[in-house]
Amino acid sequence: MKLSEILKRIKTYDVYEDSEVTFITADSRKVCKGCVFVCIKGNNFDGHDAARQAVENGAVCVVCSRDLGLKNQIKVKNTREAFSLMCAEFFGNPADRLKLIGITGTNGKTTTAFLIKNMLEQLGHKTGLIGTVKNMAGDKEFPSVLTTPESFELHGLFSEMVKEGCEYCVMEVSSQALAQERAAGLHFASAIFTNLTQDHLDYHGTFENYAEAKSKLFAQADTCILNLDDEHAMTMMRHSDGRPVTYSVNRDESDYTAKYIRYKNDGIEYELVKMGYVERVKVGIPGEFTVYNSMAAAVALIELGFDFSEVVYALSLCKGVKGRIEVVPTDTDYTVIIDYAHSPDGLENIISSLRKIASARIITVFGCGGDRDKTKRPVMGAIAAKLSDVIVVTSDNPRSEDPNKIIDDILEGVKGTKTRKIVQPDRTKAIKAALDEAQTNDIVLLAGKGHETYQILGTGKIHYDEREIVKGLLDGSVRTD
Repeated sequence: MKLSEILKRIKTYDVYEDSEVTFITADSRKVCKGCVFVCIKGNNFDGHDAARQAVENGAVCVVCSRDLGLKNQIKVKNTREAFSLMCAEFFGNPADRLKLIGITGTNGKTTTAFLIKNMLEQLGHKTGLIGTVKNMAGDKEFPSVLTTPESFELHGLFSEMVKEGCEYCVMEVSSQALAQERAAGLHFASAIFTNLTQDHLDYHGTFENYAEAKSKLFAQADTCILNLDDEHAMTMMRHSDGRPVTYSVNRDESDYTAKYIRYKNDGIEYELVKMGYVERVKVGIPGEFTVYNSMAAAVALIELGFDFSEVVYALSLCKGVKGRIEVVPTDTDYTVIIDYAHSPDGLENIISSLRKIASARIITVFGCGGDRDKTKRPVMGAIAAKLSDVIVVTSDNPRSEDPNKIIDDILEGVKGTKTRKIVQPDRTKAIKAALDEAQTNDIVLLAGKGHETYQILGTGKIHYDEREIVKGLLDGSVRTD
């Protein structure tokens, strides 16, 4: 492909030779002969510092945001945005041949995305998926490293979806991806806002910056599906000319409301109400947040033109998502549940939802990630202590931090509470302590890891699947002595 074709949507500030391009990368380690190297400044490394070496290693040119004194440089205003647009052109703009449905928010993105994919396929439309747990082109699966992949991988996935005959793509769109322009140039048929609470402040710095990043999605969408029960719903529309459609459990002025909600051990039921329409919804995923996630999914499809009744029926056929209020088979007289809750709001939501169906105690095992937002640690400790009967404070992904220091930060929020607490930095021993504590009809909640099958320690990443740990602790194949 010619360089001029890749750059045709980008304003450039240098004259360049129109070379043949074999590859595009923003990773200096992937530079190869005939490629274009895009200089992006990150938190720890500035690609501009590697530009000269990239040319020496065979790059036909470097795209930069400042003068580097190189003969084959091409200056642009924003290299992150340019990289996204260049990747789209390199793959032939496959996203233009898909109907994109984007989902953003602090919690609920993954479950809502899976619900929409499953519903669309029940309705006869092959669909791609991009998200935290995995990426899919129809039934074809690809591993997920980031919630929203980097631009080259993202457009590569769109290309795979087109090859597989997908008509729709439903994707989780993270705040970091939006801030880093990974979604630049994409046009969404529908964008969904689930909620906004404290998370990722280690990256964004302030809650205002976090909200601002989220709102960028809605400037790229025709229809904006908004959770009106969240105070930040209309803030998401600050840059958008899209059509707002609201859903709510608590506010009758919303376009869609949920009425007569019933919470059960194996799912939820409610009436989905729109002016002139009422349908009884049944979803086999327990928890209050399932009402919100399923409403968002259903409303998005109805507003895309699908029949109200057919959407509700398709929703009734959907199953749960790995690591989201996932019941672990144990053959015990208590229940073990794994959930990805790793933010204050996420932890509050899952424990509150379990409280509605619990007939005995809730024992919560949780920790907080290292090298991430420290301010949420005592908040999560306070929430767990307030809503649980027993808490087991342990490690999550400590990364380079001392696990005991992270736990100390969590325990600041537990001070003054009467909730029984167990402190055990070793996560496997912590899970064993919770299982040993559990009695008839108790619920043991393992929060924070969810779908993850690894743990990130100071020494690196290790295999760690809580399903295997629970099974091994119960059958004796995993020992902690």
